[in-house]
Amino acid sequence: MTLPEQAVLLRIHIGESDRYENHPLYEAIVLKARETQLAGATVLRGPMGFGQSSRLHTAKILRLSEDLPMVIEIVDAEEKIEAFLPILETMVGDGLVTLEKVRVIKYSGSSR
Repeated sequence: MTLPEQAVLLRIHIGESDRYENHPLYEAIVLKARETQLAGATVLRGPMGFGQSSRLHTAKILRLSEDLPMVIEIVDAEEKIEAFLPILETMVGDGLVTLEKVRVIKYSGSSR
């Protein structure tokens, strides 16, 4: 699979405890992205954050949160990301979804 030099970054901000059909939402999104043959996805777990409610979520030992911030990043051609958005809309309840144009410098991996 190749990526065009001008691509789009889809970034999804959710909580670690968010669910979709009895699975962690971040996991369901990555599996759906793979199923729809997007170029790849990465999940990042944040040690601290807050959202629209201004409720602080932190990994500090004295205030251990079970709902740490999660960010899923997906880069692919704009048409493929745009086609994925309606699927994502059915999956994400609370959260933040952003798009930005990116320039792909390199996309490669080992062939297995």
